[in-house]
Amino acid sequence: MQHELSHKLFAEAQKHIPGGVNSPVRAFKNVNSEPPYIIRAKGAYVYDADNNAYLDYVGSWGPAILGHAPDEILNVLNQNMKNGLSFGAPTPKEIEIAKTVKDAYPSMNLVRFVNSGTEATMSAIRVARGYTGRYKIIKFDGCYHGHADFLLVKAGSGAATCGTPDSKGVPSSFTADTLIATFNDIDSVKKITDTYPNEIACIIIEPVVGNMGCIPPEKNFLRNLRKLCTKKDIVLIFDEVMTGCRVAYGGAQELYDIKPDMTCLGKIIGGGLPVGAYGGKKEIMEMVAPVGPVYQAGTLSGNPLAMAVGLRTLQILSDNHIYQDLEHKGSLLEKGLKEVAKKAGEPICINRVGSMFSIFFTDEKVINADHARKANKDKFIKLFHHFLDNHVYIAPSPFEAGFISVAHTLDDIERTIHVFKGALTK
Repeated sequence: MQHELSHKLFAEAQKHIPGGVNSPVRAFKNVNSEPPYIIRAKGAYVYDADNNAYLDYVGSWGPAILGHAPDEILNVLNQNMKNGLSFGAPTPKEIEIAKTVKDAYPSMNLVRFVNSGTEATMSAIRVARGYTGRYKIIKFDGCYHGHADFLLVKAGSGAATCGTPDSKGVPSSFTADTLIATFNDIDSVKKITDTYPNEIACIIIEPVVGNMGCIPPEKNFLRNLRKLCTKKDIVLIFDEVMTGCRVAYGGAQELYDIKPDMTCLGKIIGGGLPVGAYGGKKEIMEMVAPVGPVYQAGTLSGNPLAMAVGLRTLQILSDNHIYQDLEHKGSLLEKGLKEVAKKAGEPICINRVGSMFSIFFTDEKVINADHARKANKDKFIKLFHHFLDNHVYIAPSPFEAGFISVAHTLDDIERTIHVFKGALTK
């Protein structure tokens, strides 16, 4: 496969952009390689500068649930861009999409739109702190909630510990109130809440982890977490930036029937354009300026193009048949990969929730970050390159989820299973 133009572009990019990329995972360092430079995408495929076509399971890291550049969404974009790109003023579409989001997420009495998932999570935590008058927060080892200083914490292994900065440039004082628990271990949460009674403002969690690979919640874990937060008057925040409208139209909270106090959304609700949102109970959200004393603002928040495209995307996704179709495709992929691995005698763990999935080379069930880190990374790298050589594009890291879209066909799923078989028998 030719990668000459991508190689030249990457070399040039490194002269002008740190590492040649605008987000670290794109540099392909986790798979000891260089990235293809994508120039266009349509349906379930992306195309690089060397005109190689790849069956895509990255999906712009989640938002391309309808496939790339669907005609109906492009038509909406074209119609609305004629009216202007940004006004920095209220628009009617903000109201329409807010109503649509509230219908999909009944836990969100009020919603505020922002421009990214990072903005959504940092704002939600600020509001939770303002509402409770407390400052300590709990996050989980392996859950990523954006690059706000107080969330960039090196996750502790099993023990509930105070946060240590996971990035240079972050003072330890910024993360001193960030406490780490273990995903799928309610006792690790209880230890923290018992240690710091009446000091925890909120617990923020990816209800299905997508940033340590796909890791689903164990039975009753989320329900027990909800009960604990209610008992301790702690604001429970579901970071559904990745799972929102992905694992179900109403996100993980619909799928598992758990009602958080606040929710963060992103990716899909922008239909491919940069959007984030946070919302929750009326009494909590009325802390937000200009109604309340918690300040949060954004010049481009509620961008009219993103609002229009996001609204139409949500309207399309409100058809439950879409999620039945995605579940069917996901089930076929999971079953096929497991059967191939079993015949090859290769121990793997396939984690999947709807159209989110991950492949771990391990003989144990992966239910937390420690398990994910113990999986065989070298085997994943080998699989990644075999996939790429055979025109199948998965995330260039063993710690990222894969995504199936409406545009993926049953033939695409079958082809993926066939390529996977080739990787294990090569």
